[in-house]
Amino acid sequence: MKKRKNYWGYASAIAVTPYLIIKIAWTFGFFMPTEQMGDSSWRIANAVTMVLALVGILLALAFNMKWGEKLPAWLVALPVWIGTGLLVPMVLLAPILGPAAMMRDQQIGSADVWIVEQVLVMISLVGVGICLPFAVAGYVRKRWPEAMIGPLQMESLPGNSQYLQISIARLVATGCVLLGIIKIYWSAGGTIGINPSLADNRDLWWHLLSLSTGVWAFAGAWGVLVLATRRGTKNFYPPMAAAWVSSGMLFSFNLFNQLSSSRPDAQPILESSLAHVVTTELGSVLGVMMGFVILMVIQDRRRAISREKVT
Repeated sequence: MKKRKNYWGYASAIAVTPYLIIKIAWTFGFFMPTEQMGDSSWRIANAVTMVLALVGILLALAFNMKWGEKLPAWLVALPVWIGTGLLVPMVLLAPILGPAAMMRDQQIGSADVWIVEQVLVMISLVGVGICLPFAVAGYVRKRWPEAMIGPLQMESLPGNSQYLQISIARLVATGCVLLGIIKIYWSAGGTIGINPSLADNRDLWWHLLSLSTGVWAFAGAWGVLVLATRRGTKNFYPPMAAAWVSSGMLFSFNLFNQLSSSRPDAQPILESSLAHVVTTELGSVLGVMMGFVILMVIQDRRRAISREKVT
């Protein structure tokens, strides 16, 4: 039987190419829309994202190549985890945030070339955000089917880690619910935990990103509890997808914020010190802990599937 090609991998590589080209140009000082982008901190940030885009292209191509099936699991899972965590939530926000960013930058006097570059960047991010999950799904279904398909409930073999999974999942879910409440409260205009002198600096970007983080935190709480307890749905994929994207988003969003805050034109932190730590640093910890639960669940499923094949 002829194997089906994973064309979503090729589509992902094509989609991210304009982003890579723009980041290469900015890193080496070409076609910069503002003088500030010539600063060393901006150059470093662009160089980092340029490397990430190149890794993304190579990984997307690996999904269609035989050598891609021989890559170490961590070399595939880690960048995919971070990439989907950043891109999938942004796809839902891009139709609003993209035009808003262009209007804001026009008002502060950015060069005309910036509009073209922003359009290309937005096309790349939305394109790879749509194509990458399908590319990953096809690759994972072929290489690690236990992480994608089958019922939620499987035979519990001796030596399984379900009790540990449930304990960690409950702790993570509690933290995610707390984070979700705070973020949704802020997105609705709440000011507790916000520096009073900077409250007027909250813009559409800030409110929508707060809302997105809150929603995905709640989704992760549901997903990780369902995965650990094996209750709540019959199909394994929905809670797995929710927990995977949520954990990647909670972890990578903090890294993205730190990278953005290194720029000379970065906005000051709007939250109080304690609120900022709770909603960023703690969010990263919750994302990592959720990732550990996912790994333990997949390991138990792999053992159960191997047992079924033997019997």
